[in-house]
Amino acid sequence: MAAASVVRAAGRRSRRLFDIFVAEVPWTVSSKELKEYFSQFGSVQRCQLPFDRDTGFHRRYCWIKFSTPEEVQNVLQKDSHILEGSKLSLQQQSRRRRSQRKNPRQ
Repeated sequence: MAAASVVRAAGRRSRRLFDIFVAEVPWTVSSKELKEYFSQFGSVQRCQLPFDRDTGFHRRYCWIKFSTPEEVQNVLQKDSHILEGSKLSLQQQSRRRRSQRKNPRQ
């Protein structure tokens, strides 16, 4: 049980390192397709598309990590992003310094 909580905490920390959160991802789109789509804006270092263990389907959202802040701005400047007929919802992830993070164990 303790190992599972450590893994979840590590996952939460790693998500803070991503540049963009993408929601409304169609069920039929894979992480490979997401990487290919977003690579038109710059070098995609990582695409994390979480899956539901019970259903086997992805959760319809993902995180994208780019090489440079300029590439992130390239993505955000485009008005709408459409994959397989569905409009994606994008949010830039805020990066906080360690001193600005809240300590959940206080």
